[in-house]
Parts: sequence; C-alpha cells; structure tokens
Amino acid sequence: MNIGVDHGYYAVKTRHFSFPAGITAYRYEPYTLQNTLEYQGKYYVCGTGRQPILRNKMENDNYYLLTLAAIAKEIQQRGEKRECAVNLGAGLPLAGFGREKKAFREYLLRSSQPVSFKFEGISYQAAIQDVRLFPQGCSAIAVHPEFIRGEPSVLLMDIGGWTVDLMRLDNGIPNASACRSLELGMIRCIDEAKEQVRRETGLSVTDAQVERVLAGQTKSVSRFARNILDCIHHVRLLKSWEIPVIFEKEGIDASDMNSEMILT
Repeated sequence: MNIGVDHGYYAVKTRHFSFPAGITAYRYEPYTLQNTLEYQGKYYVCGTGRQPILRNKMENDNYYLLTLAAIAKEIQQRGEKRECAVNLGAGLPLAGFGREKKAFREYLLRSSQPVSFKFEGISYQAAIQDVRLFPQGCSAIAVHPEFIRGEPSVLLMDIGGWTVDLMRLDNGIPNASACRSLELGMIRCIDEAKEQVRRETGLSVTDAQVERVLAGQTKSVSRFARNILDCIHHVRLLKSWEIPVIFEKEGIDASDMNSEMILT
C-alpha cells in the first residue's frame, strides 16, 4: 500500500486526513482512546494542539509516532488489512532537501519490521518497505503540468505550518539557485492574528477560533466586550476588516446601519 504523509510543523496530512502535529505522552492509558497510539508500552494522544518548533524533526520520535497514527488512519479509511506492507512517500523543504534526505529516510525506515502498535485500541502490524522523499510542492506541478506549459517562468509556493517554500521554474525546469524557505508559515500567521486581536480588543482567542475565521466559517464567542463602548469599538474594527458580526441572542446584525443605535 502506498501512503503519502506530509510531516508539517502545524499539521500531519495524508490523502484523507489532516490533524494537528501535537502529541502528548502518557505512562498509563488515558481517559479516552480516541486518536490514541499505543507503542512499546506507552500511550500517545495524537493531534493535541501543537508541539514546539524543532529545527530538526528527527530530534525525537514524535514525527515517527505521528506517522504510525497516519498509517493507521489511512488503513482504516481504505478498508485494508491491518497487517500489511507500506511504502511511504514524504516531502522535505526545498532548500534543505539534499542535506536532510538520507537522514529522514532512515528516521522513518527503521530496522525493526514489521512495526506493531495499536491505534484507538485496534492492533496493527505495518511493514514499512520503502520510504521515498520528494521536494515539497513539486507534486502540485506533477499533477497539473498545464500550469507551467508555455510559461517561461513560474513561481511555486508551498505554504506550510512554519515555512513558506519557494521554487522558480524556468521553461519548466526548477531553478535550484532560486529556492527559498522563509519562516512565514501558518503558525506565525495565526500567532500574529491572535496578538493583533489582543492589542486591538483586549480579548484572547484560540488557534481554533482563528482557523475558523481564516476558513471563512462562522465563529461564536460567549464574551464579546466588557462594556458598550468596547462593544461598539470591536464592531467597527471588525467591520473595517470586512468581518460580519451577528449578535445571535439579540438577533442583531451589526452590518445594519442602525445596529449601533440598537446596541446602545
């Protein structure tokens, strides 16, 4: 079975799943087996928040453990046997691809095969036969060659959790000297958004709330302001950012010109 895994700083992604890259270890069985990996006598709850940024993802076993969780999720989703052979595909940042390729392959392709573990209480035995690594973002061009056909120069941008990876293709050929990895990914974007909200409104918001807003989805909050003046200030500020505000309990749509008068 071929399984592609994106080992992001913010989330781990496969064909069918995306879950936060956080992981929490327990010596004993946690209160729930949901998203819980059992490996070598320890328990790990996968997808809990985010883990500290590691310059080297191979510093600990976290990404290996998250890979096992991703494998289990894909096996279950595809209805495959829980004892199976797996070929892994993964990506590495453009700027450090050659430097990290061998070490990351060895990190994922360990000598003890098959790997026995449990995920959400179900036993798995996965023999990782091979690991193939690719420059991040190149799969988009491989799947959609029409995007670069006839174009003299194309800039490929992979927006990740911690980095934004850039690669220029000239006449369809990657220009290695133009590869860049900038630390301007979604984690920094979300942190900046949270700090901006705190400075402008004095309110604290979570990663999940910011994600909902960035995705264009409605987000409810139980406490919007300390007093009416703060409330009007927040409404004006959000309207200037083209973010609609609706007071569900009162049935007030702040986009209405008379909403401020109703609020007072």
